[in-house]
Amino acid sequence: MPSDGAGPLAGVRVVDLTAMVMGPYCTQIMADMGADVIKIEPPRGDDTRYVSVGPAPGMSGVFVNVNRGKRAVSIDLRSAPGKTALRALIEQADVFIHSMRSKAIARLGFSYGDVAAINPTIVYTNCYGYGRRGPNRDLPAYDDTIQAACGLPFVQEQLTGEANYVGTILADKVAGLTALYATMMALFHRERSGEGQEVEIGMFETMAAFMLVEHANGAMFDPPLGPAVYPRTVAPNRRPYRTSDGYVSALIYNDKHWAAFVNAVRPPWASDVYATLAGRAQRIDTVYALVAETIAQRTTAEWLELFGELEIPASALSSPAALFDDSHLNAAGFFETVATPQGPVRFPGVPTWFSRTPGRVAGPAPALGAHTEEVLEELGLTSAEAEPAGPK
Repeated sequence: MPSDGAGPLAGVRVVDLTAMVMGPYCTQIMADMGADVIKIEPPRGDDTRYVSVGPAPGMSGVFVNVNRGKRAVSIDLRSAPGKTALRALIEQADVFIHSMRSKAIARLGFSYGDVAAINPTIVYTNCYGYGRRGPNRDLPAYDDTIQAACGLPFVQEQLTGEANYVGTILADKVAGLTALYATMMALFHRERSGEGQEVEIGMFETMAAFMLVEHANGAMFDPPLGPAVYPRTVAPNRRPYRTSDGYVSALIYNDKHWAAFVNAVRPPWASDVYATLAGRAQRIDTVYALVAETIAQRTTAEWLELFGELEIPASALSSPAALFDDSHLNAAGFFETVATPQGPVRFPGVPTWFSRTPGRVAGPAPALGAHTEEVLEELGLTSAEAEPAGPK
């Protein structure tokens, strides 16, 4: 069903032609915030339906999480009736978002010009691997290739000695969040001016900006004052500290934290050269190595207790599985269990809080084509007119 009126995006209708993770993560958050997100899929469905385990065919864990609370419509956009149905949806939509390459969406007849001719006030969001203004605009892209292109494996090599991807689909998710805020900014402009517009998010450009927040460093200046790398984050000794019985993560960063640590522990290597943030920054890998020597002498519990007393940021090492039992998350009501046709699903919940318009897990993920008939009826169309495909 459409949004129940809860959340800051209640009343916003989103026509979602995205697939995989970048776009669906963006629109999943919109659904959790109250938007009516109508996911348009081809007869075979979004590939993400099949990439991991799930309780039923086409309902993988990844798909279920990033498509929760959406309404699924399965139509063939290569057919005239399918195009008719999508045009009818566009007439009533606030947002049109897709993740096709520009030539593909244009061939279907749904470029920005085509869509704006139907609905001039619509916000039209393009989710691309590479933005259209550069020579790589037509290259295919996935998270791994964008991680490589933006320098993530390079900095991992500086840190660990071997080029590696990070252990999460970081480029997809950061680009999805960027698509979300860009779309919201365009909606805010429309709210003030009445004007729709086209928005473009390139995953590569997004990750280049993301990586260069700290790694631009001295290379930003003219002439350059140093390499494009932030030394602290690639120091080889920057890793969780091994304790006498496990590991602990701690960042003894500012001068207040450092003085508290040194005064409490009295390490033999303490020196005035390490007493200031600037002094430590110049010798950061040595500092990490010296602290590691000291941390190894006590248990994890002992260090966590001391760091808590000193108000030094610290944490035990956790895992994704352990998050489901995390005391803070459970006390905060972070997880939401939702009844689905395949059984209950315990979703990671909405990480933001609103005093007046709170979001919530919008509902279960839809089976392929589950809402085709419902949405077509709302548009005044019959199933025959749109040639819906997939299970009802």
